[in-house]
Amino acid sequence: MISIPEPDLVDLKRRLGDTRLGVPPVGDPWETGVDYGYLSELLEYWREGFDWRSQEQRLNAFPQYTAEVDGIRIHFVHVEGGAAGLPVILSHGWPYSFVEMLALVPHLDGCSVVIPSLPGYGFSQPLGDRSFTSDDVARVWHRLMTGVLGYQHYVTYGEDVGCGISDWLGALFPEAVAGIFATHAAFPPDERGGDLTEAEARFIGWLDDRWRTGKGYAHLQGTRPDTLAVGLNDSPAGLLAWMVEKIHEWSGEDFATSWSRDDILTTVSLYWFTGTIGTSFLPYYHGRHEPTLPMIDVPVAVSVQWGERGFPREYAERTYRDIRVWKDLPRGGHFAAKQTPDLVAKDLADFVGALESQIR
Repeated sequence: MISIPEPDLVDLKRRLGDTRLGVPPVGDPWETGVDYGYLSELLEYWREGFDWRSQEQRLNAFPQYTAEVDGIRIHFVHVEGGAAGLPVILSHGWPYSFVEMLALVPHLDGCSVVIPSLPGYGFSQPLGDRSFTSDDVARVWHRLMTGVLGYQHYVTYGEDVGCGISDWLGALFPEAVAGIFATHAAFPPDERGGDLTEAEARFIGWLDDRWRTGKGYAHLQGTRPDTLAVGLNDSPAGLLAWMVEKIHEWSGEDFATSWSRDDILTTVSLYWFTGTIGTSFLPYYHGRHEPTLPMIDVPVAVSVQWGERGFPREYAERTYRDIRVWKDLPRGGHFAAKQTPDLVAKDLADFVGALESQIR
């Protein structure tokens, strides 16, 4: 059960009261980063209106546990469904937490759902002296599912950082992973990324153009994560600005309708109270050690998230050999489970149902 000590709440409110934003930038809102006007209003609400205790109560309505897996403490939600159904493990990304994935649970009635916090995020310990690579986390997740929870077969779904973990689960443990559901389909490694079709080249060009001015965060998190983390761990205003700018940008036109102030501040507060913004950068810093993802043979269903609309199926076929379903989500953004939980859960449930009929 989540229970943040009262002195931590008092300290946060004090720090928020001492916020110094400086001179507002010249330019259109969000053009050069976070919009100071929006940020000021959100900071004021965080200090005077946001009720962390009510959010704790909401989160604690979901059954949560910790378990030692491979020598580290892993925090996870485990909602048990029908005994005969295939369980699903959901992996979040950055700047996510397990909270965003909870939106799927009410729509997956009857399914057993496991939502771990990534190592070094929230209430999960970091991997210690090991690098945060997708294959290493996949091994931890597999032991959680099979060794701790006792499942023989399961389906996996991940977003952002979590999508690589989900793919590696299918690559490493095909005997246990009944299928992969993806809204963030795998990009092929360089050795399988040549001789692009016209559709593939057009898609990559479109993505490159979109990201031309949006990669600064990844460069900092991947090269100087500890320096950045000092400021963000010390200033709640800085932490909020760093995270909400990406949430806003990646959510697209649905930002205002899919994220309430309480939604944003619950996740940012979770990072703040656990002091894990620095360790949440490790997937970026350790990305240089990421091994080459092999071809994957387990069944795959893809519902392309709106932020990557136009993803050509043939580009995904450079990684997935057995794509059973391919479609585009008609709305939403990068945070597919949070922004379109009804659509994602339906497609996921349909895929799980088809796999269950084959297993039986």
